[in-house]
Amino acid sequence: MKALNIITLVLVIVGGLNWGLVGLFDFDLVAAIFGAGSVPSRLVYVLVGLSAAWQFMPLFTAMSSGEVAAQR
Repeated sequence: MKALNIITLVLVIVGGLNWGLVGLFDFDLVAAIFGAGSVPSRLVYVLVGLSAAWQFMPLFTAMSSGEVAAQR
């Protein structure tokens, strides 16, 4: 499960950086690489979205163990 958490975290970071590019420069890197609306670009967007949903699990685990509160 640790490998899956790392993979999903990397995808969430990639998605966040892509959104930063969209917000700052109106440049969608995923669409530029794979083509706007293409199947590969849509697959990347879906994987990033699923990765974000998956990252709730480590967040809730950390919150329930008091790990997040201990870092404040």
